Amino acid sequence: MATDPTGVRASRSDALWHVDDGWAMFAGPLHRNAPHAHSTAVYLAGLYGTFRLRIGGGEWFSCRSAVIRPGTVYEFDVGGDPLGVMYLEPNLAGPDAMATFNKTGHEIGGALIGRIDHSIMRPCFEAGRTTPEVASSVSDLVRHAEGRAYRRMDDRIVRAVAELQFNLAAAPSVSIAAAAAGISATRFQHLFTREVGVPFRRYRQWQRLRMAIRSAAAGASLTDAAHAAGFADQAHFSRVFKATFGAPPSRGL
Repeated sequence: MATDPTGVRASRSDALWHVDDGWAMFAGPLHRNAPHAHSTAVYLAGLYGTFRLRIGGGEWFSCRSAVIRPGTVYEFDVGGDPLGVMYLEPNLAGPDAMATFNKTGHEIGGALIGRIDHSIMRPCFEAGRTTPEVASSVSDLVRHAEGRAYRRMDDRIVRAVAELQFNLAAAPSVSIAAAAAGISATRFQHLFTREVGVPFRRYRQWQRLRMAIRSAAAGASLTDAAHAAGFADQAHFSRVFKATFGAPPSRGL
């Protein structure tokens, strides 16, 4: 059981998932996760102390928080202590905006490393649920971050991302998304990868994963959640989950 510098102890051993429009949050005890990469910018925070992190196969180091850019391969070792992870969709807050979360930190391998945790995830973990204040706090955090970002995402990609998020059942193809953006498929794929940090198809797969996690967190079986989100079967879902989070669903759902 983890202890923070003030002596307050974590009293929960189970994980909390919350998937909302534009953002998602995980808070719970973890161990060592294998190398993996995400399709969104990710904010990691040790809820009661530091954790070990390694970027792209480099040296291990300890930190209290970190912002990881989309597509960056990393691994961590929390030693069974609780870790908070926030995923912000690129049309809500891009990597440049999220970097302001750790503005006093330093960069290692493209990740911004912080010494303290400014997150709102610890109270949620201790309560075992998200509170009404969380969404408001996330909105405030995003507005603050976006105001400090040096570059905005291309409006055509903002619309394409939103279409994937809110009309995933239609599973728009690259050609359809490109036509909606008014550019060629080749140009669209290049622009999407530049703006989001990962290719269109990979981001679409992330949206399916989000949908499945949301269903599973609400009580659906993994099989039902996987099928509803468009995965061929539970095994397919499990492979994508492990590639995305560095651990199988049994350790995170």
